[in-house]
Amino acid sequence: MPGGRRALSVLTLLVVVAGCSGDAAPRPPAAERWVPRPGTAWQWQLDGRVDPGADVPVYDIDGFENTAGDVARLHRAGRRVICYVNAGAWEDFRPDRDAFPASVRGGPNGWNGERWLDIRRLDVLRPLMERRFDMCRRKGFDAVEPDLMDGYLHDTGFPLKAAHQLAYNRMIARAAHERGLSVGLKNDLPQIPALVGVFDFAVNEQCAEFGECERLAPFVRAGKAVFHVEYALPTAEFCGQARRLGLSSMRKRPALDPWRQAC
Repeated sequence: MPGGRRALSVLTLLVVVAGCSGDAAPRPPAAERWVPRPGTAWQWQLDGRVDPGADVPVYDIDGFENTAGDVARLHRAGRRVICYVNAGAWEDFRPDRDAFPASVRGGPNGWNGERWLDIRRLDVLRPLMERRFDMCRRKGFDAVEPDLMDGYLHDTGFPLKAAHQLAYNRMIARAAHERGLSVGLKNDLPQIPALVGVFDFAVNEQCAEFGECERLAPFVRAGKAVFHVEYALPTAEFCGQARRLGLSSMRKRPALDPWRQAC
């Protein structure tokens, strides 16, 4: 990121020019962004176009697979809608796959057609992620769920450090907020203390299975929802703790199809 201080007049001019750009939407005050409250029920479906049958106030669905009409239909039913996009890995099945240069594609992450991204390359990845968030905004989504926000904890093929992840995650949050979208922190439990003030909610997988749910408490204390799923554990083994902690918990199949079993 560029360093050094600039003259106030230059900064002011840049702000004015940005505000006049035909591609930029006004950035809403933080107080006006949607911040889901702890315990808010949700549905998470990434397998295909959304099935609107779950009677819950929040849906988290794939941003590419669903249309503006799908989002509008959920809005008419009184739902908030989160746009899932992969922020940490390249996917060979997305329409923008060719926009990612080979230099930022790392090792496989275990999912077919996916490779970790070199999150140190903010100069390359920022505009690509901004375009994805622009897509979410055009389709009418309320928020984004950027996936794989903890590459530094994995073998990515790049020498990623915690500081690289913090810089990248903060960039992601800024890009979402500049488009009027709320944004969730996906997993990345070690950095919650540093990021809870930047993100509007959290999304977590399997904190009960791995004995980590207490680490999500800062979000709940801040009045922000923790949208949580388990795959292997029956609800009887995690729902009691989830309720005590104020989590929004359910059991899902790993395919993330419409089936859900809520606490």
